[in-house]
Amino acid sequence: MDLGLKGRWALVCAASKGLGRGCAEALVGEGVNVVITARGAETLEQTAAALRALNPSVSVIAVAGDIASEAGRAAALAARPQVDILINNAGGPPPGDFRDWGREQWIAALDANMLAPIELIKATVDGMAQRGFGRIVNITSGAVKAPIDVLGLSNGARSGLTGFVAGLARQPRLAGRNVTLNNLLPGAFDTERLQKNFATGAAKQGVPAAELAAKRRAAIPAQRFGTAAEFGAVCAMLCAEQSGYLTGQNILLDGGAYPGTF
Repeated sequence: MDLGLKGRWALVCAASKGLGRGCAEALVGEGVNVVITARGAETLEQTAAALRALNPSVSVIAVAGDIASEAGRAAALAARPQVDILINNAGGPPPGDFRDWGREQWIAALDANMLAPIELIKATVDGMAQRGFGRIVNITSGAVKAPIDVLGLSNGARSGLTGFVAGLARQPRLAGRNVTLNNLLPGAFDTERLQKNFATGAAKQGVPAAELAAKRRAAIPAQRFGTAAEFGAVCAMLCAEQSGYLTGQNILLDGGAYPGTF
């Protein structure tokens, strides 16, 4: 299916690797020009080169910087004033016990996983409405639906973003102008971050990382971890011209791990 996105411009955050890169690859494959951001300049440039090779007909602009900072956002937005598609993404805050977190840790989590996406939405959504097309996808977490006890910082910040988006997406001045806002909630995906989590857990428990990975995999009905490519494909689907009637939703992509009905 042609998603009707050829020639559009997308800003994809934290796109040098993992799920962000998967989204950028899927969009580039659909003929979308992209501005990609990440903090690591070297890895980001390598990803940009790979994206250009994937589809030489599109423009790929790499902007190194921290999207959670005002300067990082300004640089990314200045690279291409018109943003038709916004993919909000940022690494999650560290796990731990809430008794150990002070204001500094909470503000950092909110800045990266709630306030930065909101600032980018604020900077782009009105232009989308004026042009009569806009797609915003926020990469959050399956923990929004099923909180994980050691991820309190993430649970709180991402849930705050979810509540904000739920109200904004239903405003007629956006939904009525073909601008949609949806959240994409990943479960366990085979990314560098997941492998690091297994390594950290293995070191603490004194067991092989492969053992922890096998246990986690067995708990997923699909009996495997997701891939960045299939995550990106769903992201691109949410951005499609045909998805204009889908807004304000939380799309859970977890291989069936969430046990609830709703």
